[in-house]
Amino acid sequence: MPATILVVEDEPAIQSLIEVNLRRVGHVVQLAADAETARRLVQEALPDLVLLDWMLPGMSGVDFARLLRSEARTRRLPIIMLTARAEERDKIEGLELGADDYVTKPFSPRELVARIKAVLRRHAPQATEDMVELGGLRLDPATHRITAGSIEVNLGPTEFRLLHFLMTHPERVHARAQLLDQVWGDHVFVEERTVDVHIRRLRAALEASGHDGLIQTVRGSGYRISAT
Repeated sequence: MPATILVVEDEPAIQSLIEVNLRRVGHVVQLAADAETARRLVQEALPDLVLLDWMLPGMSGVDFARLLRSEARTRRLPIIMLTARAEERDKIEGLELGADDYVTKPFSPRELVARIKAVLRRHAPQATEDMVELGGLRLDPATHRITAGSIEVNLGPTEFRLLHFLMTHPERVHARAQLLDQVWGDHVFVEERTVDVHIRRLRAALEASGHDGLIQTVRGSGYRISAT
């Protein structure tokens, strides 16, 4: 599944190199040359990951990372620091302020893509193309196919994203508001009961294969997927 990557980098050549390589593997790329522009983009809609240069005009990348970690909405937003500062103390500072990884310049584009994939796999597995299996149900994001044994399950795009998110976060209870943020996006404003409509559609689509029972309602809390 394509992830939205916010690249905060003020050197045009490096920005372009990163953009080309991320788009090549299917990611959606947003570009910002300074922290203020990046902050406006984040306020409009949360990206899946921020690739953040240490040295920026105006607010530094380190200060912007601290700002992101200080606000509830962006506290868990994955951040990879990208910098020419290769001293151990700099790496420690970057990691201690909450960065998920630290890549030094010059860098290999292939390694950067691999680092991004690793961080997304930890924080947002629904943004990767890894196949997911649960209770005899198999979902392949790369081909957009869902199978239950020999039966192919057909879902609309929203139900597909909903099932993918639930399958990559099994056994956890998700409130309707959480599902709206994660599946629809935190910039989309719809009624929480919209989730109920799509859960019903998802269960109806899974009923023929006998997998509708995987989607469980937790009274007063929300929904979860469980094979037990």
